[in-house]
Amino acid sequence: MTRARVMAWCTAVSLLAAGCGTAQPAGSAGGDTFSFAVKGDPGLLDPAQVRNTNTYTALSLAYDTLIHVTPKGKVVSGLARTWDVHPSSVTFALRRDVTCADGSRVTPDTVAENVRHVTDPATKSPTLGVTVPQGLKATTDKAANTVTLSTPKPFGFILESTRFMFMVCGKGLQDRSVLAHGTSGSGPFQLTSAKPNQRYTFAQRKHYAWGPDGKGTDDPRTPGRVVLQVVPSEQTAANMMISNQLNGAMLNGPDRARMQKIPGVKTSEQSIGPSEFFFHQGQGHPGHDPALRSALLQAVDLRQLGAIASSGTGRKATGLVQNPRPCPGDTVSGNLPAFDRAAAEKALNAAGWHRSASGARTKDGKRLSIRMVYGASSGEAATAAAEYLGKAWQDVGVDVHLRGVVDAAYAEVESVTQDWDVIWEPLGVTLPTQLLGMLSGPFTPDGSNFAHLTNKHYEDQTKRAGNQPGTAGCKLWRASEVSLLRSADIVPVVDRTAVVAARNSTFQLTSGLFEPTSIHLTGGPR
Repeated sequence: MTRARVMAWCTAVSLLAAGCGTAQPAGSAGGDTFSFAVKGDPGLLDPAQVRNTNTYTALSLAYDTLIHVTPKGKVVSGLARTWDVHPSSVTFALRRDVTCADGSRVTPDTVAENVRHVTDPATKSPTLGVTVPQGLKATTDKAANTVTLSTPKPFGFILESTRFMFMVCGKGLQDRSVLAHGTSGSGPFQLTSAKPNQRYTFAQRKHYAWGPDGKGTDDPRTPGRVVLQVVPSEQTAANMMISNQLNGAMLNGPDRARMQKIPGVKTSEQSIGPSEFFFHQGQGHPGHDPALRSALLQAVDLRQLGAIASSGTGRKATGLVQNPRPCPGDTVSGNLPAFDRAAAEKALNAAGWHRSASGARTKDGKRLSIRMVYGASSGEAATAAAEYLGKAWQDVGVDVHLRGVVDAAYAEVESVTQDWDVIWEPLGVTLPTQLLGMLSGPFTPDGSNFAHLTNKHYEDQTKRAGNQPGTAGCKLWRASEVSLLRSADIVPVVDRTAVVAARNSTFQLTSGLFEPTSIHLTGGPR
């Protein structure tokens, strides 16, 4: 599984949804249930083996992290009370009152053991190099109750990267096999029942008091249970919301419009990150020539393509990292070729690709042909976008072959067989550092650079940015994005949006993670 596909399951939303309406069936105070729809089965709930967004959503209920990040991007406390950040290390002072679900204490050794497990090559953790920096090490000071995480060289967002590092504790730390059917964390909820492909039920832990900024579960509106219901169909999820079978759901297809008109259901529309495509730049691929990449982009109306890809619900693409961005700003405007079909024709001629009598473009007797891959499981909008892109290139004489690939086979095609020239691949990253392995470094299969990019400006700017902690390097991180765009190394088409619907409840979900102490029931008899 490549790092590109790993981050595809991180394409979750930064959301704040609230709603109230007709009463949902409920029991006595503290025994009420909050029910939320997830689109797929979470699978193995081992934080070291996360492979999809649904897993992250489930883990966020039962496990804690060292820090949290609010929907507005502010870093607040979690297991750690305070932290001291340096370019290649961060020292966390932990709370002393944190207990695991089995009653054992969470200590600096707990954090260190989690780090050792994820970074152990034998673990083969898909999170290593994406949400967990390569070479990460942990050292502890038991007397001071601190743990220091460090990397061999400076790592720009070493603090912020820990928001996805869920800490296993207690029995699960000693025997990971218990995570096959349960959870072993210090979070506010504990898994009590798992019915794969149906529902996962979590029970509230009493006296939990170490959530974001010290929030706990003492609010009487906190549900006694949280149920994640596996509902692959958005149409079904919408129907369940209407009939009071769900308190919350996220929709990005046509049923989102229906949700926005239902009395008693409140909705919030939020960005869920850019949708983008890549040219394969390996030897023998058309995209190896930067002049050809630029010419092909001139032949495409990216604004119209974005409208099609998002079914008219997207926003103008402004960057490569999803909200809340640590480095805000528009890096896209003015840095991709403008739509001009006549200019595209001239540029293709200048690159040596001339039309034959049949209208096809050839160079040295070879036909200009492009194999484009897109997600067949992504719905009608994805297919329509691929067809529009293919037609735009066919109109300037390119032979285009479209291929829809289901999710289960996408990683194989993308990184193993590599039989593509253009691929639609939303990365969905939350930090610019998460792009590094995918957009630079060793090519697949030796690394995660699936499009075989070699942008020296990008590599230099990110190296310099990494020497500065957090947002201090934002000017360079933004410049690195511009370098990629001007070389047509990555083409952000549109910022996708989703609608979060809430009924009889309020809750927060940031980058796919619940802030569990924010889940409150607001309607019905208490």
